[in-house]
Amino acid sequence: MSDSATIIPLDNVEPALVEALLDRAFEPERHKRTAYKVRDGVDWLPALSFAALDSNDMLVGSIQCWPVALTDPEGRAHPMIMVGPVAVLPELQNMGYGKALMSASMACIDGRAPLPQVMIGDPEYYGRFWGFSNEGTGGWELPGPFEPRRLLVRCENPAVLPAKGMLGPWLR
Repeated sequence: MSDSATIIPLDNVEPALVEALLDRAFEPERHKRTAYKVRDGVDWLPALSFAALDSNDMLVGSIQCWPVALTDPEGRAHPMIMVGPVAVLPELQNMGYGKALMSASMACIDGRAPLPQVMIGDPEYYGRFWGFSNEGTGGWELPGPFEPRRLLVRCENPAVLPAKGMLGPWLR
């Protein structure tokens, strides 16, 4: 990643540019993925969502966070923040943009009253840098196919997390 790369709030970027970036990073059929069903009907959280610009002020990456909830078997919703997608242009991946975007987003979560953060990703990577783990998510369900080992959570006090539940949009 260039030293002149800049991280800015995502809401400062034209939405069409973000959609084009997501199409390039994940392919246009991305809307059929389970993660989209988990956050269906809610808007991303501007305070936790960012864009990466290169030295020419071109959009090269983005991260979005979403309000979701794990609904336990008794029907009680446990609010969480869904992290992702973390998107970087294919030709610029593995250059540090994604790590910078994740770090910016995670730094904005207030440790005094944090909501658990959940994501679908590689536990080896997200666990090493930000403390995400698949411990405790084994009884969680999603509204579509997923690899259980890739359902990750980060929480200051994992004892508050339900052992079972369905993850979906937090519609309040």
